[in-house]
Amino acid sequence: MGDGSPEYTVDEALVAMGFGKFQILVLAYAGMGWVSEAMEMMLLSFVGPAVQSAWGLSSQQESFITSVVFAGMLVGAYSWGIVSDKHGRRKGFLITATITSGAGFLSALSPNYTSLILLRCLVGVGLGGGPVLSSWFLEFIPAPNRGTWMVVFSAFWTLGTILEASLAWFVMPTLGWRWLLGLSSLPSSLLLVFYWLAPESPRYLCLKGRTTEAINILERVARLNGTKLPSGNLVSDLKIELSEKSTLSEDARLISPTENEDTSSKEMDSSDMGGISSLSMLLSPKLVRSTLLLWVVFFGNAFSYYGLVLLTTELTNGHSKCTPDTLRSDKLQDTGYRDVFIASFADIPNLSPNNRRRSCKCNGKNWWNDMSSGGSRFGTWMPSDSIHSAL
Repeated sequence: MGDGSPEYTVDEALVAMGFGKFQILVLAYAGMGWVSEAMEMMLLSFVGPAVQSAWGLSSQQESFITSVVFAGMLVGAYSWGIVSDKHGRRKGFLITATITSGAGFLSALSPNYTSLILLRCLVGVGLGGGPVLSSWFLEFIPAPNRGTWMVVFSAFWTLGTILEASLAWFVMPTLGWRWLLGLSSLPSSLLLVFYWLAPESPRYLCLKGRTTEAINILERVARLNGTKLPSGNLVSDLKIELSEKSTLSEDARLISPTENEDTSSKEMDSSDMGGISSLSMLLSPKLVRSTLLLWVVFFGNAFSYYGLVLLTTELTNGHSKCTPDTLRSDKLQDTGYRDVFIASFADIPNLSPNNRRRSCKCNGKNWWNDMSSGGSRFGTWMPSDSIHSAL
């Protein structure tokens, strides 16, 4: 900084290089993970009623198959963000993909109800790390385009729900729920197959002081996009912020030099915060309003979305009190698959380019992914039991 050479941040480099082939490849990889998460979530609409019929479960036992997945997601939503901040985005989604695909496949082989519950809970823990993949994707996107490309990224969720509804429609009547569980775990396995191609986030590397590795990745981006990196030295956003804060007047420095040093040291340590420190920052007076607003919005969104998805199959699975005995047949179950398949297309109108979600930055991090998902996971924990009590 003192040699007078120009400086640039990761965001400035991404803006200079623009959106190109590299980002398309990153979108394809992250989108594959989002498809797998959507499929694992959508299959809850079909597996519960099928297992209940096969094993003679009560309504409460059936609803617990769904509830444990959301309980696991509640744990994973707060855990994997901390892991990815400490050990990297790649390691974060490597672990989550391994848990999701492994537990998902093994659940298809479950010999009894208890093992199925434990394995589906593990699947939920893995699914709770979904926001790590979306954060990784966004950290390669030029800042002015992130809203638009987040909407495009969300389209993969819709694709996943449609694929799962189609798969269930063809697999469930002939092969049964075990095959559906096994086949639905395959997209998560593809993340592991192509993991070696996925680069680490340059933003993460820069915040950790690994600027040489960050530059190497940015050079790969430039080569694939047919552009060049800006001239100068790569610095982190945090370093720029600290530099700006250090440009105080001479009088202010003389009045409270130790206070300024303490503030700087705290800022430097903020990129290494643990879970409790991160939560404390989110609930600080500066951010508490935005945090609570995101929690409420995502809670309501998840509660209504999964409530409606689960309600569709509950009304057509032949076990509902709302359904006359004379209508309980295989044809009725086929109607349920068709109804969920049609309902999956309801997401498409929401993919308008005008529906942009913007992230809230704090010390260079995208906080909304992990913390808003906490409200979402809590909201999803509730509908299955509520539906059974209502029906």
